[in-house]
Amino acid sequence: MKKTKMLKKNYEFKKVLENGKFFSGKKIIVFIKKNNAKKEINYNFLGLAISSKTCKAVRRNRIKRIIRESYYFYEKDILTGNSIVILWNKKADPINVSFFDIKNDMKYILEKANLLKNDK
Repeated sequence: MKKTKMLKKNYEFKKVLENGKFFSGKKIIVFIKKNNAKKEINYNFLGLAISSKTCKAVRRNRIKRIIRESYYFYEKDILTGNSIVILWNKKADPINVSFFDIKNDMKYILEKANLLKNDK
């Protein structure tokens, strides 16, 4: 069963960006906010945003696909009940983006934020 729903509305993004905790990697920036509502405890909410000034639409969509896939790689290990907004770092080069760079960045940030389950 999928444990993640997408953030789509502007006010949902603003709520996480204003009140969430900030974590930065080499290529991505992540804002994480704990959800308070009881019905949202079993889900995470994910939002992706890449500025149109970064690159053209084809490359932005490719970056979003790579970020989404790296998130889904760790989805089963992430604690539920959070809203997560992932932004592209403006200083990072959007031309040579690889899945493994984003995946390593994602793992570093999730460990730093203490969102990974300790099943070992």
